[in-house]
Amino acid sequence: MPGPGYAFFGDEERDNVRQVLDAWARTTAAHSYPLGDLTQTRLFEQAAAHRLGSPYCLSVNSGTSALQAGLAALGIGPGDEVIVPGYMYGACLAAVAYSGATPVLAEVDASLTLDPADVRQRITPRTKALMPVHMLGAACDMAALRRIADEHGLLVLEDAAQACGGTYRGQALGTFGHAGAFSLNMFKVITGGDGGFLLTADERTFQRAYGFHDHGWFPYRREDGPGDRLWGLNLRMTELTAAVARAQLGRLDAVLARTRELRDDLLAQIPVRDGLVRRPLHDAAGDCATLLVHVFDERADADAVAKRLGTKTLLHSPKHYYGGIPELAALAAPDGSSCPFRPAVESWRRDGWRAGALPRTDDVLSRSLAMTVGTTDTYLGADFGVTVFSGTDEVAEVAERFRETVGEVLG
Repeated sequence: MPGPGYAFFGDEERDNVRQVLDAWARTTAAHSYPLGDLTQTRLFEQAAAHRLGSPYCLSVNSGTSALQAGLAALGIGPGDEVIVPGYMYGACLAAVAYSGATPVLAEVDASLTLDPADVRQRITPRTKALMPVHMLGAACDMAALRRIADEHGLLVLEDAAQACGGTYRGQALGTFGHAGAFSLNMFKVITGGDGGFLLTADERTFQRAYGFHDHGWFPYRREDGPGDRLWGLNLRMTELTAAVARAQLGRLDAVLARTRELRDDLLAQIPVRDGLVRRPLHDAAGDCATLLVHVFDERADADAVAKRLGTKTLLHSPKHYYGGIPELAALAAPDGSSCPFRPAVESWRRDGWRAGALPRTDDVLSRSLAMTVGTTDTYLGADFGVTVFSGTDEVAEVAERFRETVGEVLG
């Protein structure tokens, strides 16, 4: 099972999809499609804005589109630099690259999220924004990152794709920045099968994002209004996606309650010992608990345990670890051939994209092993653990196997 939301599918998803199909049937008869607040996309946007505490929500067709719309809405483009952690998803870098801006990679801290201390070292006169990525369901140090952003007049675009419903000091992730991007694909906390959405508290940012995602229209498909004229693309969420996502949003609390219960059961049965520690979190109470990460003292020990469990360390996370993203290596080539529509980047900046450019990130990922607690994703290095269907006996068996394997390796 990819993400925990799938396990909670039920009558609400089916009923919402039937409403869409019934609306299409009425459209055939009436030769017009009902628009306005009764569409599934609008209902989803209203529900997501309310649940996550944001004045504005824009539904889109993917988390990548949410990032692209956010960058466009915030006016980030050629000549700008955006600081992105070296452990993220490749879409973060792709969205920045296609905006015309330059991604600047920064180290992660022990929590595997953007390191505020390293961010400070990478700010230049061209830096326009920070992109904190709440990896593996847990929060970045948003207090420190917002403080840095405010000191330097920087924008903040959060990537909360893996952390829908997660919090930091009681506030929903994705609402600390000037905008926050979310994904609803099959590997996320809740799902629409695909899709995504963007949160913002700023009316102008919402208006610009709306125009960018839907052919330059003003909200909600008005031909004119206050704000900026933008050439837009078609990044809209479909009604069928919204129908499923809206039902899943109503299950968010139940999904998180289950993953957190499973995580707590695993933690109770996997005691801390010499040679490894649990991934430190900036706010343990707000963790989505879709994955449980242990960090070994030695890389060789992490590799040995991973091999015996049939999984791998986080260093071997294609599309998530900067050193393992082939498109980034191609972008670092003199012709920058992996990203059409943009000129090649200066050679000194390209050096920061090569494997080995972030030694502390390389080190901690090489020693980190993720256990699934509801999210199974080979590309994320999450192949061993439990699912939300797992009962008490299965949880105990998984915990025992992990303990015994660690004992065999560490002695």
